[in-house]
Amino acid sequence: MTPDEITTAAADLLRAEETGQQIGLLSRRHPGITLDDAYAIQSAQMAQKLAAGRKIIGWKIGLTSKVMQDALGIDTPDSGVLYDDMLFQTGGTVPAGRFIQPRVEAEIAFVMKAPLDGDVTRDDVLAATETVVPSLEILDTRILRVDPDTGQPRVIFDTVSDNAANAGIVLGAERHAPDAHDLRWTGAIVRKNDEVVATGLGAAVLDDPVMGIVWLARRMHQYGQRIEAGQVILSGSFIAPIECPPGTVIDADFGGFGAVSISFD
Repeated sequence: MTPDEITTAAADLLRAEETGQQIGLLSRRHPGITLDDAYAIQSAQMAQKLAAGRKIIGWKIGLTSKVMQDALGIDTPDSGVLYDDMLFQTGGTVPAGRFIQPRVEAEIAFVMKAPLDGDVTRDDVLAATETVVPSLEILDTRILRVDPDTGQPRVIFDTVSDNAANAGIVLGAERHAPDAHDLRWTGAIVRKNDEVVATGLGAAVLDDPVMGIVWLARRMHQYGQRIEAGQVILSGSFIAPIECPPGTVIDADFGGFGAVSISFD
């Protein structure tokens, strides 16, 4: 993609977020789009958001489970940016109309006390982590999930361009040392309007949520970025996304690890 095409795609996505009107698949508009193009579109939006006064509070990792990768025909996760206006309090409410098609996933969040950059190891991640936290990620899509004319579903280039479908983050109140729990066996029972709709374990995330952070640090280094101290990292979902139309209440019970909830007006 040319620089002008990248700028236009970023502007279209920002307009979709503001207006609530989704755009068509970028993978159809630009059949030759690459992963580098998609991250360039994401970065172009980042520049606009920072210029408008937003602050980066962290990063998200997506498409970490084998089921989701197989569904998109890929073999790599993706990543996106967390901004300060995306943070919701556990037990809080998302106002009506804030998102287009919100969905929710359960994840383990890492709060960093030191930066991470480059070819880091699992031990490096644990040493740089201050606490791990139960969390929910709110997904939204500024791009159509399926092209109405061809039936073509969105692909990884669309999701990466669309900030990896990120829209919000909800952190639980509990904080734990990163080695206090076996994160592979840490999971949640997720209820939607008091009905259990999903369960999962951290091991669904690349066999170990810590390895998600390893992957992210290495990917960010390729694009001249790094994880900073104080940032929150969503390590990847261990459940399938849950649709959240108006009136939905989501409660995620992580057992001894904690709990987190959010409602949608």
